[in-house]
Amino acid sequence: MTDTKDISSQDTQGTADSTGFTHRVRVRYGDCDMQGVVFNPNYFVYLDDTMAMWAEVALGPGFLDEFDYVVKKASLEWQAPARFRDVVEMRPEVTRWGRTSFDVAIRLSVDGRPIGVAEFVLISVEPGAHEPTPVPIPDKVRNALSS
Repeated sequence: MTDTKDISSQDTQGTADSTGFTHRVRVRYGDCDMQGVVFNPNYFVYLDDTMAMWAEVALGPGFLDEFDYVVKKASLEWQAPARFRDVVEMRPEVTRWGRTSFDVAIRLSVDGRPIGVAEFVLISVEPGAHEPTPVPIPDKVRNALSS
């Protein structure tokens, strides 16, 4: 049997182009609940991976040496389920910049069909600090994540 939704030999893939960054995750069997759909908390695993990959593509592999953030608020409004072997596409974008905080919306879809929208409030913190202290968002980060 051929898996027509195979995105690569890996379960995740992130790409950036002129329309922005897109992260794709193929839903694994273990991601699903007894109803055969992605178990709700697993969406947040996908979203966390999306944020990390987006930052790495935009800022470079060593971005955590210069910039770090914590999640102050996270929400997800579902519109439709994702199922085993679906490829969930996630497209993040900054919707608000503050001095030390910023908001990110991530649109989720499967085969072009919207399945949800996540919203995050993120706080820029001192990289490597064990007690997160808010710090101004570097211009380099603003420029990289705005494009």
